[in-house]
Amino acid sequence: MKIEINDMRVIMKETYSRLVSYKSENNQESFNKELLKILPKIYSYVAKRLNSAVTKGKLNKGMFKPNDFTDQLFIEVYDNLGEIKNGNELHTFLFKKVDQLLEDSLVEEEFDHVFFDNIDTYSKPEWEAMEEKYSRDGDGDFVMLEEMDDRSLHKDDYTLDHVFITDEEKELAEKLDASLNKDRIARHVQLVLDKMDSRMRTIFQLFANEGFTVNEIANIRDAKLSEVEKDLKEARKILRNSIEKRFLIDSY
Repeated sequence: MKIEINDMRVIMKETYSRLVSYKSENNQESFNKELLKILPKIYSYVAKRLNSAVTKGKLNKGMFKPNDFTDQLFIEVYDNLGEIKNGNELHTFLFKKVDQLLEDSLVEEEFDHVFFDNIDTYSKPEWEAMEEKYSRDGDGDFVMLEEMDDRSLHKDDYTLDHVFITDEEKELAEKLDASLNKDRIARHVQLVLDKMDSRMRTIFQLFANEGFTVNEIANIRDAKLSEVEKDLKEARKILRNSIEKRFLIDSY
């Protein structure tokens, strides 16, 4: 994941330089073609946001397509490129604009208090049943579009490194790594994330999936830095607790 994130920052830097050149030439056709090359990553982010809304019953399946939001970025970037100073700012700008468009269209998703209030009591069979139902109900694959390359819509590759960050926690993560495969961990993390409210889940996704810093996330979300740090810390705590309760403690 880290390699992919670093690669994305390099790509954004190179793309920004070319966009500036095309804009100076008033070559909007080449400008749009260049921007299109980096939109699959944004498209994937939008698709996941829409999928979560469908999963939680806050959006009817098929009501929106990801390109209903990403198509607007061509005009936004072209018109505002003068305010964007480098590749990192371009990266943040793209997510900020599409996030604003999503917020205007999606209903706020609530925190599933029943799920989290009872998380200490779930037995292993109950966890398995919840995961099976989650996978059967779609596992987040509601809005895939045929015209997009499947590689742009890869599953979130959540790992224990996203959740266990202190030295003591990493020792615990090593024990889990020995007994769980990556797909099992990723499915569990996504299941629990979709029980969070959209604000907390989105902050965690922007940090873990997209590699943004907390300062960049605060910019994207138009939020206070302290609020982003608090939500990210709480999301990790919830995920860590759920993993420990499910996989480290015998719940029978």
